[in-house]
Amino acid sequence: MRFHTRKWVKPEDLNANGTLFGGKVLAWIDEEAVLYSIIQLENKKVVTKYMSEINFMSTATEGDVIEIGIDVIKFGVTSISLNCEVRNKMTHESIVTVDNIIMVNLDDNGNPRAHGKTKIEYVKDRLAKKEKEENS
Repeated sequence: MRFHTRKWVKPEDLNANGTLFGGKVLAWIDEEAVLYSIIQLENKKVVTKYMSEINFMSTATEGDVIEIGIDVIKFGVTSISLNCEVRNKMTHESIVTVDNIIMVNLDDNGNPRAHGKTKIEYVKDRLAKKEKEENS
């Protein structure tokens, strides 16, 4: 799993118990999933369709640094399926896992649109390919 984002747990991220609020973590997961999908599908119009069971296993406290990791499970015709792990960088414990997040690629009218992607692509590879095509 590639860990793409780090977050610093601040006072406003805590619940009444003084630990990381689960709703905040879910918002961070959703944001990371949509950003990852936008980059992979090369389209700003991507929405969350589904999140599977969410398994909270540990927590974080103020001042901890957490990491959010995303992996691609599969590419659908109009969707991309991801899984996610959030871990505490300080304690090395998993905070939460989400086995399946489905993101859907949309057209300008908000309808599902085929994206034509079949594998993970990295921006550096796209740039190198584009440069090669321009120089040919």
